Amino acid sequence: MWTVVYLAKNKKIAEKISRLMTNEGVLVKLQPVNKNIGEEDSYVEILVLESEVEEAHNILYELGY
Repeated sequence: MWTVVYLAKNKKIAEKISRLMTNEGVLVKLQPVNKNIGEEDSYVEILVLESEVEEAHNILYELGY
């Protein structure tokens, strides 16, 4: 099951966090919050598998998010 671990302000920030987590071996999925707004301006949910939530939170903490 996928779980939201962070809500990014825009797609650029979400992609940066996604790359960093993927580099650490965490499987990441991005999902825009509002599909009626352009992707660049919309908030984006960062989701990981339920089994990787703790690791994802540790990575976010280390990155200062």
